[in-house]
Amino acid sequence: MLNLPLLAIIIIIHYAQHKMQQLKTLSDLKNFQKSIKGKTLSFVPTMGALHAGHIALVEEGLKQADICLPYIYINPTQFAAHEDLDQYPRTLEADLAKLENAGAQAVWLPSTTDIYPNGTKTDVHIDGITEELEGEFRPHFFDGVTTVVARMFRLAKPDIALFGEKDFQQLQVIKKMTHELDFPIQIIGVPTQRDKNGLALSSRNAYLSEEQYEIAIELNKILVQLAQNMVTEKQATQLLLNCGFDKVDYCVQRNSETFGAENPNRVLAAVHLGKTRLIDNMPM
Repeated sequence: MLNLPLLAIIIIIHYAQHKMQQLKTLSDLKNFQKSIKGKTLSFVPTMGALHAGHIALVEEGLKQADICLPYIYINPTQFAAHEDLDQYPRTLEADLAKLENAGAQAVWLPSTTDIYPNGTKTDVHIDGITEELEGEFRPHFFDGVTTVVARMFRLAKPDIALFGEKDFQQLQVIKKMTHELDFPIQIIGVPTQRDKNGLALSSRNAYLSEEQYEIAIELNKILVQLAQNMVTEKQATQLLLNCGFDKVDYCVQRNSETFGAENPNRVLAAVHLGKTRLIDNMPM
């Protein structure tokens, strides 16, 4: 039998080998990259306030590569002045526990000076699909996303990057950017994770009151009707307003590559409920 001190040492060594590393500086990141040389790396960008949808990305990343590196960074360039940057949920300790439980070998916690050493001026813009839907209602958004993701790609140098299909237009924009900038990275979309009532999981769901949640779960049901051509876009929009949503930015059938109205094969919606903006989509 092992004596207790020896057993304790073995447990400590085992724990140290499996404890998730926290990469807080560019030096930490570079040392981590040296330590995994020869292994494949998957990458999961997040802004924290993690839920089961984020964890599904990490789990898929661990299936697709030897190492999965999520990052947590609330990117200021994708928020407009009137949006919820200051109020965006920050739950770092809980997030780290979830990532470690999911098996992530490391997490990158970059600072703004690491990502934007010369300031937060946008420097990556993708034409075309960024001008539809989200681009119309949040014209700053996609430039902020492509800028930060491009910089993260250059620094992290992953083989694979995973994004949720809940942000479907964002996923397509990232794919286009990756192709146009010739990043040697495979972009994988992971299906939307939903709660038991069909509501797409989102960090912003934490803003919803119990009464608002009961309204929010109607979004998925109405999108199903639109996806099955049981209602028109106009009727679906009116149904959402009748349910109690305060505003509908869009509820449409669109082409999943161009986001134009020709040859539609996906339904997408963005709605407001109190101070919360929810988005969702699904194939037709």
